[in-house]
Amino acid sequence: MLDALRPRGDTEEVSLGDGLLAGTQRLRIVDAERAGQPWVSADQRWLLCYNGEIFNHRELREELLRLGRRFRSESDTEVVIEAFGQWGPGAVRRLRGEFAFAVTERSSGRTYLARDPLGVKPLYWSARAGCLHVASEVKALVPVGAPVSAVPAGWHGWASPGGKPALEPYCDLLLAAGDAAPLTDAAEAAALVRKALLDSIAVRVDTGLTVGVILSGGLDSSLTLLHTHAVHPDCVAFTVGAPGSEDLAYARRLTAELGVRHEVIEISPREIRLAEIKEAIRVSELTEYGDIINAVVSVPLFRRIASLGIKVVLTGDGSDELFGGYAMYGQVGQEQVRRLFRHKLANLHRTELQRVDRTSMASGVEARVPFLDPAVVAVAMRLPMALKVRDGTEKWILRRAFADILPDYIRQRPKNPMSHACGLHERARMYKPVFARVHRSFGYDLHEPVRRDFSVLLARCGNDLDLAQARADLDYSPREHARDLAGAARWNARSLLGSLPAAGRAGLIRPRPAG
Repeated sequence: MLDALRPRGDTEEVSLGDGLLAGTQRLRIVDAERAGQPWVSADQRWLLCYNGEIFNHRELREELLRLGRRFRSESDTEVVIEAFGQWGPGAVRRLRGEFAFAVTERSSGRTYLARDPLGVKPLYWSARAGCLHVASEVKALVPVGAPVSAVPAGWHGWASPGGKPALEPYCDLLLAAGDAAPLTDAAEAAALVRKALLDSIAVRVDTGLTVGVILSGGLDSSLTLLHTHAVHPDCVAFTVGAPGSEDLAYARRLTAELGVRHEVIEISPREIRLAEIKEAIRVSELTEYGDIINAVVSVPLFRRIASLGIKVVLTGDGSDELFGGYAMYGQVGQEQVRRLFRHKLANLHRTELQRVDRTSMASGVEARVPFLDPAVVAVAMRLPMALKVRDGTEKWILRRAFADILPDYIRQRPKNPMSHACGLHERARMYKPVFARVHRSFGYDLHEPVRRDFSVLLARCGNDLDLAQARADLDYSPREHARDLAGAARWNARSLLGSLPAAGRAGLIRPRPAG
């Protein structure tokens, strides 16, 4: 199991005893020398394996010290276990962070599992022959040979030795925000959005390490870079794209104006071959076609970041879901908008966030997502769609909130999906018929099978969520795959012959999402 997780950390640490084998591949960020895991509490009762970071660990430490707790390190790891020792399972509600962890009572063997409210960090379990196995990735549990289940985002609970966990939600951000008064005043809404996002970025760059920022040159990543640079100047921007793509042009202009170091990872469509597809599936464990295609681009991006010794990066993921970055929000009624909004957020843990976690941690890089801080989510939940999409402009409130610092060329730039730029999506689309077979070859169907893209299915169902969900578990038929392959082959043939319009070669064509 630990070998499968080796890329997630730079140090392997193991504890064996009392019928318990525990180990971590620790990425050393906070108190690198003293925060060894598995961590045993001062009273020797509890053993902790933990992944992620608690951003309010200093405040919690001060509170715990006042309550009589003593500390041996400056790590957030120790804060987690001391908080658990003080407040039990209620401690998880006090943690502000991106985390997943398991705490085992050494005398009884019962284990407590918990995962952060949005599911930024992963946690899976599998049980067989009287043994409970817990890991951060599916690939570590495949050798168990039993079904693999995820701890849902925002859930926690106990498992007896060798038994299945009894899990329940401790935090439902979607329900918690439902009682708050709607924000209808644009100025008030913009001020609250700005305050929440800037604070979220600030706590995520509170480190002495160099911080990377994934920069597409779009609205979300540009906002992230602008504030990161303002509060943590030791930062580097990273942009991935095809030669000549507009992502590179926008990103180069912004970094030049800010004086920020800029690393560019150029990928030609011809560089995407079956080997790259297989590696993206192996690393990411994803189950939807579009997410896998995006992972093909993400894998070399994070490898470059790791090669420069950078351990912490910020991304703009989650903004589209929160602030109306999808066309469907302007195509349906208000009640359906609310349901679609909640559906998108509830599934981030197995789509975008899974891609970000696996492709980053596969290179020993921790990716943090400031747009998905619970405080930012809470504000976004109070916003009516009229403040998110206005006069055909998506994420209108974000543009309003930061109008004074955003360059006009960024503020007015429309959404541009990463993998669609300059044919990367269409190139990877050629291999879609083999995605499911490759996925099964790694044993990942013990968790979930590959299924059709829900966003494409939703569009074909007229954005009817109930109808789309009724068909969500279906994969594409052989006939659909054949039609899709033929379309991708024609596109790539024209590209190789150089017959695409100049705008297409420059990444200005938006290929239709494949289905």
